[in-house]
Amino acid sequence: MNRRKKYRFFVICCLALDLLAIFWLGYKYLDRKIPDEIQISRDSGESTEDVTEVLSAPLVTFEKAVTVSQDGGYILPCRLLGYIPFKEVKVTPVDEQEIYVSGSTIGIYMETEGVLVIDTGEIEDQNGEMKEPAKNLVRQGDYIVSFNGEKISTKRELINDIAGLDGEEVTLEVKREGESVPVSVTPVKDTKGDYKLGIWVRDDTQGIGTLTYVDQNGRYGALGHGISDIDTAQLLNIRNGALYKAQILAINKGSKGNPGELAGFIRYDDRNILGSIEINSKNGIYGQFYKGAEDGITLKKMPVAYKQDVKTGEASVLCNVDGEVREYQAEIKRIDLNHEDTNKSFVIQITDEKLLEKTGGIVQGLSGSPVLQNGKMVGAITHVFVQDSTSGYGIFIENMLGK
Repeated sequence: MNRRKKYRFFVICCLALDLLAIFWLGYKYLDRKIPDEIQISRDSGESTEDVTEVLSAPLVTFEKAVTVSQDGGYILPCRLLGYIPFKEVKVTPVDEQEIYVSGSTIGIYMETEGVLVIDTGEIEDQNGEMKEPAKNLVRQGDYIVSFNGEKISTKRELINDIAGLDGEEVTLEVKREGESVPVSVTPVKDTKGDYKLGIWVRDDTQGIGTLTYVDQNGRYGALGHGISDIDTAQLLNIRNGALYKAQILAINKGSKGNPGELAGFIRYDDRNILGSIEINSKNGIYGQFYKGAEDGITLKKMPVAYKQDVKTGEASVLCNVDGEVREYQAEIKRIDLNHEDTNKSFVIQITDEKLLEKTGGIVQGLSGSPVLQNGKMVGAITHVFVQDSTSGYGIFIENMLGK
């Protein structure tokens, strides 16, 4: 193959790759623009034509709806260019809903189900040799739930059991990706004469966040994202937990490269418990809420918006950065109706000068702050952009309510 032919082949390959990239990016754009499922008001009288108009996108055509349930639910098949099957959109009629929107600061305390393994480490034995008895046996992210057949619930219980070791092999039961796995580990005697397993563990977590809403049945949702371990990045499997009253003491203002945070004081006392923590999911934490406005918690009744009703443009957020929940101006910059991460469904930017002056925008602790638009609750703040503290992601309230 001469030089000219090689060059022509190279150009053709580059063009083919460009076309594939354009096709893939276009496909991903349309996939995010058109959701797999939407909800509509049961009483609104919206027709199939109304729905297809809301979901309209370039190069996409919708076919005749297919009824799938007696309550009015149906499927909308759609095609690209009128020929290529693209996806099916499930349309579900639901009753219109109102919830009590908050924005109040809360303290969070959670205990894990078992003892979370952070990592394994080396131990210097009495001969001066470095050994790692649990290496390749216990993994980061495992939960130790029993020690020689005895149930383990806390880090303290595990420490007490290890203190009684005599050098014999021990059997640990760990939870790994939802399955129980028996693991045998032989302890090592360290330079002080104590037996160790060489496992770093953690059994609880605490922090500051924002209460998003309380529904008509007294069930709450908060944060808009789950609580993950800082070392393993995995969602914590919780045994129990509680919401507490909390007070903001200081604000570490956010800036480029620094997300900032709310520094607060959590009142760990039974009298200050606001509710239980029963679920830790990717869309937030959930449980029963015990208190109300008389306990300093802001609750404002508002209608819920469907995700297809959320628009780019002016919006507002409710949050507490100075001891009182206030409404601050913001702008929704981008919307992804079908984002693979539900807690990154839209991009929101803080535009209120007062809030920017106090916090620099979105800071850690504001996760769960309600987002309002056109008199409705549309979602909550979930993440801050590290390189732009004025902006971050949000979750649709529809997804939070669906857990």
